[in-house]
Amino acid sequence: MIHVRIKKEPSGRISAFEMDGHANFAEHGQDLVCAGASAVSFGVVNAITQLTSIEPDIEQGSDGGYLRVSFPATEQDAEVQLLLQAMIISLQTIELDYADFIKLSFDK
Repeated sequence: MIHVRIKKEPSGRISAFEMDGHANFAEHGQDLVCAGASAVSFGVVNAITQLTSIEPDIEQGSDGGYLRVSFPATEQDAEVQLLLQAMIISLQTIELDYADFIKLSFDK
């Protein structure tokens, strides 16, 4: 199962997210849940980097089963937060149909 943990500050600001595990929905290379979650998360990180010029702190596991990204507060934080909220909505949409393979949680 893919576990996605969204780290929120007391103010509600999203400061980081972490993904780990494997969906095991299908064989490697055929796993739609893994591909969808990866595309959404990497797409948002790339969008943040290109649209805001912010360089988030990124940690990746060597086997592709771990990603942690944290975001510094900057003057462009509103744009970053909007993109992160879009990522959450997309991942929750995947979770609705594939709840046995992906789980989102929110840490404060």
